[in-house]
Amino acid sequence: MSDDSPAADKTRLRAIARQRRSSFVATLDPLAHRLAFKAVPSPLARRLADARVVALYMGLDDEAPAQRMAAQLTAMGKVVALPRVLDRIGSMDFLAWQPEHQLFPGLFGTSQPEPGNGPVAPDAIIAPLIAFDRSMNRLGQGGGYYDRAFARHPDALRVGLAWSAQEMDEVPADPWDLPLDMVVTEVELIEGGDI
Repeated sequence: MSDDSPAADKTRLRAIARQRRSSFVATLDPLAHRLAFKAVPSPLARRLADARVVALYMGLDDEAPAQRMAAQLTAMGKVVALPRVLDRIGSMDFLAWQPEHQLFPGLFGTSQPEPGNGPVAPDAIIAPLIAFDRSMNRLGQGGGYYDRAFARHPDALRVGLAWSAQEMDEVPADPWDLPLDMVVTEVELIEGGDI
């Protein structure tokens, strides 16, 4: 008997998307890979003009490496923050970080800054994803960490960062899934229609 539930559908899509991403990254020219995501695209930079705190993430394995934007964001006068996973039930917050500062091991193989002055509230959240579509739906790892962060910071700009190969025709969305405002890939910036 097959499982046609939405959760099973998302599980299948995650497997397909991970394979696509892995295959794509394996074929990238090493120089192209090193240069990808080093610059903040102009439309995104304009949208971040009033943002004080921009949350990034440390890309794992073949994820799009958001941390490469940190130097330019810092030069733009932004406070860069990274997520800190708090528990296994989807809770995380964001801690201020500077690119030259050391990171420490966190849950699930993540790296995080020292707590310093405690959590910061991001004005923009640049999130990892496994797949996305042109309706700005995002398929994440399945733990709900970013869905909860988006809900806790409803006014923050929601930006997905991905390789172009991660785009799908349609990504299923549950009622609690908040759409992205835009997606940045190595070749384009895609904006949602209601911005």
